[in-house]
Amino acid sequence: METKEMVVLVVPFVAQGHLNQLLHLSRLLSSYNLPIHIVGTTTHNRQAKLRIHGWDPTSATNIHFHEFETPNFESPPPDPNASDKFPSHLLPSFHLPSHLREPFAKLLADIAPTTRRVIIIHDYLMSTVVQDVVSYENAEAYVFHCASAFTTFSYLWEEKGKPCLEDDDESYKQLTKVPAFEGTIPAEFIEFIMSHQVCNTFNSGNLHDTCNVFDRKFIDFLAKEGLSGNTKQWAMGPFNPVAISDKENLGKRHMSLEWLDKQAQDSVIYVSFGTTTSLSDDEIRELANGLEKSKQKFIWVIRDADKGDIFNGEVRRVELPKGFEERLQEKGLVVREWAPQLEILAHPSTGGFMSHCGWNSSMESITMGVPMATWPMHSDQPRNAVLVTEVLKTGISVRDWELRGELVTSSTIETSIRKLMASDEGDAIRKRAAKLGNDVRRSVEKGGVTGMEIDSFIAHITR
Repeated sequence: METKEMVVLVVPFVAQGHLNQLLHLSRLLSSYNLPIHIVGTTTHNRQAKLRIHGWDPTSATNIHFHEFETPNFESPPPDPNASDKFPSHLLPSFHLPSHLREPFAKLLADIAPTTRRVIIIHDYLMSTVVQDVVSYENAEAYVFHCASAFTTFSYLWEEKGKPCLEDDDESYKQLTKVPAFEGTIPAEFIEFIMSHQVCNTFNSGNLHDTCNVFDRKFIDFLAKEGLSGNTKQWAMGPFNPVAISDKENLGKRHMSLEWLDKQAQDSVIYVSFGTTTSLSDDEIRELANGLEKSKQKFIWVIRDADKGDIFNGEVRRVELPKGFEERLQEKGLVVREWAPQLEILAHPSTGGFMSHCGWNSSMESITMGVPMATWPMHSDQPRNAVLVTEVLKTGISVRDWELRGELVTSSTIETSIRKLMASDEGDAIRKRAAKLGNDVRRSVEKGGVTGMEIDSFIAHITR
């Protein structure tokens, strides 16, 4: 396709999970020889490129980054002792997108007159930035949803009064297991989310980082009811690469992968709580003791939550119980830096994943066929955990969400790890997770359900 025929503008939100997903989607779309233009601040484009795993964004000649100056903003450190786990310290950075509307409008004004069709793919939380799309007849905007269709539908289903499902429907029973919305997101962020409902006035369709292999009925619900502003839905995930060949870079491989090479198949539990979770000293102590008492092999990524600007200022170094690393140097590996999570999950020695259930982590775990020990912290994570444990049945729960105000004890953690890694129930869960992972990976192949979804979207925008 000639560049002047079409331009695709991708506008991600500034949080790491959102940046990651839309950069991966850009890779998929660029494989169709479409010119992709990613719009963001200098700081957050740099962050996205630095942390991407599974491919090199600089190697894609048709992916272009438009980097606008990052305005000054507060970037306080996270509070590990906060009463809830929502990363409220990031709220100042979440308001950065308001500064992008004007430069985005200027970019669109430059591109639209010389292009037959402009396709804008924007994070739901960037709707106010791209709203000038309505001024151009040759421009269309598609909303990106960063959670599973199960979770996205559950929110809309509740908001609309729980339509279209009978009480005895299996989906209804599954949805009734999701925890209450209250307590997952602070009021200030809810207000921020609501301000972006403007997208419903110019929504040409919805893209989801999920897969019809396991989420088809909820995609169908969204399409049938039109609850998300448009009946057109595409389940185009997994966005992350599904074939990882890390051994091509033996000299550059992360130490965690070399350590995994020496372990038995399915023997290691990977522990990581993402980029927005800060554990308190008490939580760190209980988790360390639980890992030690479980007597299972582990990789523990122990990093503090991101600040709004990850390149500015010092990061808290979490202290482990005295002698922990020395005692367990043969049993486990502690990683205090950014770890190649996708490659770790793809490694045959990894047999479990203790996770906060952010959707990036959940989707990567599902894709690589790794069962989860779910420990949700905030936002969509409690509902993602329900999807994993109750719908897909590829994980176990570490902590009941209703008890989130209580400290998770080392004995609870030990029991959960043993259940997942060293029990007949854990073996059965691992087999289900492995089968689902195989099915999802196959779906990406040409003729597979995800491949067909991407082809369908490309056909739609190039019509």
